[in-house]
Order: sequence, then C-alpha cells, then structure tokens
Amino acid sequence: MAVILVSSCLLGCACRYKGDDCKNERILALAKEHVLLGVCPEQMGGLETPRAPSEIVGDKVMSNAGRDVTAEYRKGAEAALYLAQLNRADFAILKAKSPSCGKGLIYDGTFSGSKVPGNGVTAALLLENGIPVYTEEELDRLPL
Repeated sequence: MAVILVSSCLLGCACRYKGDDCKNERILALAKEHVLLGVCPEQMGGLETPRAPSEIVGDKVMSNAGRDVTAEYRKGAEAALYLAQLNRADFAILKAKSPSCGKGLIYDGTFSGSKVPGNGVTAALLLENGIPVYTEEELDRLPL
C-alpha cells in the first residue's frame, strides 16, 4: 500500500483558482488500495478560492492582476512537503501545468496559454526533497 500526496482538485475538491475542481476518477480509484493525502498548496498558503489566476514570472509567482503571491505559494509548498514527510509519502500526483503543482511543463508567465519547460513551486520543492512527482497525465507511469 502506497501513501500518495494528491492535489485536492484532482480528488474533486472545488479549490482551483476558478472555484471548480478537475476530479479524476482513475486517481480516486487508487484509494481502494492506497492512502491518498489531499493537498491544495494555494489554499494552504493562505490564498482564497476563487482567486486570480497566477503564473511563474522569473523567480516570482504573479497573479494576472499584478499581485506578487510568491510568499503564499512558498508557504503552501512547505506545508505540502511537511505533510508528505510526516506521512512518509511514496510519491505525489499533482495537477499538470499549475504554477504550484505542475511538473515538467508550466504556463510561461504571459497569461497567454503558452507553456514552457519547468516545475511549479510545490512540485519543485517535493522533487528537491526526494519525493517523486507525477501529474494526472502520467498515471500510466506510477510506481505501483
């Protein structure tokens, strides 16, 4: 039985910036045999829902309204890492392309829908601390 940290929006929690979810039934089905720990780093960092969309711009996370939300993203990432370590998570499944949870490909900071190689704040921190990260687009690669 694996312990898996999962973006709460993928579990059906309406915590995305728009106040909706992106429930993934394949991920929910993993709960039959594994422990799923839901996290929303943006909310854990103190951001409200709904909230202005944000993207990584250089070394900061900025909302499309021009607000620097870097501190909130870092605080949420640290909280997610703490939960992962406390519960000895085997790996994480995070929301693709998110400025917090994205792995390998994120929005480019122009709010145009363009993407660039990179990791979100939480994904990067988990990876730096030895916790493997997958997105909902990589479920066939999970180490189960």
